[in-house]
Amino acid sequence: MLRKICRSVCVLCVFAFSGGCAQQTPPPITVAVSPQSTAIATNESMQFIATVNNDTTGVIWSASDGTIDATGNYTAPAGPQSTIATITATSKKDMTKSASATVKVVAPGQVAATANVQVAQYTIAPPAAGNVSVQFGTDSSYGLTTWTQPVPQSGGAVGLFVAGMRANTLYHLRGIVQFSDGIQFTDADQTFTTGALPATMLPILTVTTTAGMTPQSGIELLDFAATNGTTQFPIAVTDVSGNVLWTYTAGLPVNLNPNPIKLMPNGNFLINFSGSSPDGASSVLQEVDLTGTLIWQMTAVQLNAALAAATCAGCNITVVGTHHDFVMLPNGHLILIASTTQVVSGTTVTGDVLIDVGDMDTNLVPKPVWLWNEFDHLDVSRRPYAFPDWTHTNAILYSSSDDNLIISMRHQNWLIKIDYNNGMGTGNILWHLGYQGDFTLLKADGSMDTDLTDWFYAQHGPSFVTSNTSGKFSLVLFDNGDDRGVSVVAGGTCGVAGQPACYSTVSLLQLDETAMTATLAFHPTTQDYSWFGGNAEVLKNGNIEYDECGATALPADNAKIFEVTQTSPPQTVWEMQIAGQYAYRGFRLPSLYPGVQW
Repeated sequence: MLRKICRSVCVLCVFAFSGGCAQQTPPPITVAVSPQSTAIATNESMQFIATVNNDTTGVIWSASDGTIDATGNYTAPAGPQSTIATITATSKKDMTKSASATVKVVAPGQVAATANVQVAQYTIAPPAAGNVSVQFGTDSSYGLTTWTQPVPQSGGAVGLFVAGMRANTLYHLRGIVQFSDGIQFTDADQTFTTGALPATMLPILTVTTTAGMTPQSGIELLDFAATNGTTQFPIAVTDVSGNVLWTYTAGLPVNLNPNPIKLMPNGNFLINFSGSSPDGASSVLQEVDLTGTLIWQMTAVQLNAALAAATCAGCNITVVGTHHDFVMLPNGHLILIASTTQVVSGTTVTGDVLIDVGDMDTNLVPKPVWLWNEFDHLDVSRRPYAFPDWTHTNAILYSSSDDNLIISMRHQNWLIKIDYNNGMGTGNILWHLGYQGDFTLLKADGSMDTDLTDWFYAQHGPSFVTSNTSGKFSLVLFDNGDDRGVSVVAGGTCGVAGQPACYSTVSLLQLDETAMTATLAFHPTTQDYSWFGGNAEVLKNGNIEYDECGATALPADNAKIFEVTQTSPPQTVWEMQIAGQYAYRGFRLPSLYPGVQW
C-alpha cells in the first residue's frame, strides 16, 4: 500500500516537473488611447482616455507640446502658431508598453479688411495638409460658404477672400479646415463689419418675386453699359433680393463699357472694357481678384504688339481692339473677339477676327497661336443691317462636344459654326444658322415654319441649353428683332409701314446638324422690345432668364431682367428693374466662387 502511494506521488511530481503544475504566464499588457487623432484650437483643452488591458495600476500621460494632467486632460499650447502634438500614455507597471495619439493644434484664423469694403480676407495656418473654407452670414447660423482652398502639404498659411456680403453690415465668419486624414476643425466665430458704398454710385434696383414661386438661387451678375457719362458702378453683383453684394470699377474712361465679365476657374474675374466707335476702341482686358486688385491687363496696343511678333497664319494684322465677348477653353486658352477694318470699294468696313492668345493661366504675356478672319470667309456684299459695321460679332461659344466655335454676328442675323478643332481645324464655316442660312426652321410640333420673321434678328447672348453641343443639341438666345423686316423687304427694319412691328423674343432652338433643322421649342415675345444688348440662358431649375438691356417701353437708360417658366404662356417668376443704367447682360451665377452653389 505504501509502495502505491509513493508511486502516485512520483507520478504527480513528474507531472508538475513537466509543467502541468507550473504557474501560468500573465497575459501581456496593452495600452490604447482615444481619440487617436483630433484637432483643437490653441489653448483649448480636451479629454483623452487610456484603455489598459491586464493592468490596473494606470498610465503616465505625456505630451510633446502643451500640457496634460494625470487624468488625461490635455491643454494645447497658447500662442499664434499651429503645431502637431503627440499625446502618449505609458503603463505604470510596464514602461515598455505605451500608445500615442495625434493632436493638430490650430491657431485661430485672422480676419482683415481689404481694398473692397464688402470683401474680407480670412487667413489661417493649419499644421497639416487639407482644405480650408469659410462659412459666413449675418448671424451665427452662417448660411453661405466660400470655396475650398488647399493647405500646403506640410501645413502653412491659407488666405481666402470672403465675398458676397451686403455693405455696411455686421457678419459672422468661421473657418472650416478639413484635414486629409478626415479630421475636421471648426474655428471660433469671428465678426466683420463691411463698409459703406457711395450711395450716388449704386444702381437703383427693384426686385419682384411672384407670390408662390421660387426663383433659381444664386447671384445676379450685372454688366452695365455706361450712359450719358454716368459714374455709376459698371459692374455689380446682387443676391436674388436685389441687395448689392459686390462691385467693381476700373477707373477707366466712362465711355469704356465692360462686356463681358466672366468668373475664371481661379476665382478671379476677367473683364473686357472697350469703346463702341468703332467696337474695340481703346480696349483694356483685365483680370481682377475679388478685392478688385488688378492681376493682369492687356491693352489693344499690347495685343497688336503680340500679333506683330506672332508667327501664326493670318496674325500679321492690326486690330482696333477686343470687344463684346471672349471664351475661356478647358485647356486654359483664351479666345478673343477683336475688330479690324478693310477698305472695300472705297468704304472702310469693320469686321471681326477671333484670336487664340494661348494659355493665359501660365503665360501672362499674350502669345497669339491662331487667328480667324471674317473677311477671309464671308461675303462682304451681304449687308442686311447697319453696314459698314458689317458683322458686329457679339458672342462666342466653345462647343466642347467637337472642339469647335460658334459665334453670333448681330449685323448678319446669324450664328455660324467654325471648324476650330482646338486650333487644328480648317477654319471653314460649318454652317450658318438664321435667316438665309443653312437650316430649315420648324415649329415646335415639327411642321415647317414658313414665317421668316420667326427667325432671330440682331440677336445677343446665346448660350447652350444641353450638355451636348454638337449633333443634336439646343441653344437659347435673345432675339432683339431690330431688322426683322429684312425678311419682308431688303434692308427693312421693324416698325416701318408694311413691315413687322418692333418686338423681341427669346428663341430656344433644338438643332439637328445631320438633318439641318432648327426647331423653335420655345419662342415667346418678350414683355418689351429691347433694341440692343441682352442675353438668355436656361437656369438650373429649368426656367429661362433673359435680359432686356434697352427696353423701349422704359424711360431712357433703364433695363429689365426676367426669370420665366418654360410654359405657354410663360409665367414670370422673378423680375429685376434697373433704373439709370442699361444692363448689357445679366447672368444668374451659382455664387461668387467656382463650384459653390448659394
